[in-house]
Amino acid sequence: MKQKPDPRAPGAQAPEVIHGLRAGLAIFARRPDDILAVSYGREARRDLETLARWAAARRVPCHELRDDELERIAHTKNHEGLCLHTRPRAWLGTNELADMLVRTRGAAIALERVRNPYNIGAIVRSAAFFGLDAALLGAPAPHPGLPPDAVRVAEGGAEELAFARTTDLPDTLARLRARGISIVGGESDAAANVFGFSFKRPVVLVLGHEREGLSERARAQCDALVAIPAAGAGAVGSLNVSIAASVLLAEVVRENLMGKNPSPAPAVRPPPAASQPARPPSAASSPARPQAGPPRGRPPRRR
Repeated sequence: MKQKPDPRAPGAQAPEVIHGLRAGLAIFARRPDDILAVSYGREARRDLETLARWAAARRVPCHELRDDELERIAHTKNHEGLCLHTRPRAWLGTNELADMLVRTRGAAIALERVRNPYNIGAIVRSAAFFGLDAALLGAPAPHPGLPPDAVRVAEGGAEELAFARTTDLPDTLARLRARGISIVGGESDAAANVFGFSFKRPVVLVLGHEREGLSERARAQCDALVAIPAAGAGAVGSLNVSIAASVLLAEVVRENLMGKNPSPAPAVRPPPAASQPARPPSAASSPARPQAGPPRGRPPRRR
């Protein structure tokens, strides 16, 4: 039996701390062997009975802690009653990402310098919802990671995608293009309308920094740039990057969704019957009339 590396050994990567109920349960469902320790709160006990039994059977440390103790582990109050120590997440190399996308004619989302973990988490959740294959994170050195808050906000979506990362996203996009992968950038000032745009697969959708958008180098590697047209006029000229990602991703997979789940044809109503003079109801079908009673209103005054 192959022995697993000891995370405490010299040179080994430090364990990751994952917090969030659905995020933790998704790890338990997808890669339970990566769980090194479980800490949970009393209020989450009922939701974690299966995990606790598994931990006991596998002799994985599992402890019920107070909220303040969980806060110290998670470094946040938003731990949702569950913290896991896990082995580090596996990351794909660029060639592995390209091989997967070419083989499956798949789709991935790439983020260039998107920094807010809540935006990253929401984008990962949307990407998982729409069935994307992977996410590529691009940021300056050191290598970008997946922030714990992003994993929590993704609500388990981080376990549905493969992840790759790079410190030079434009260069990585160029190498993906060389493998025949289409690169499409989302930009608020692009001329092409995303609604009705035909995404050629395999494809990578690229989104940029929350305020600055895509860099010039990243734009130069895009086969096309698409925008979400604004329906209203006013000071708001763009969407939050996580909201924009959801709209764009829906268009990326639109053709697949239409093929898998065609809308049912609307029911055809029969034409109305020709109008005929109404017949008076028969005595058998007419409801019995109530017997006449005293007239309603104020009773007569007595003299």
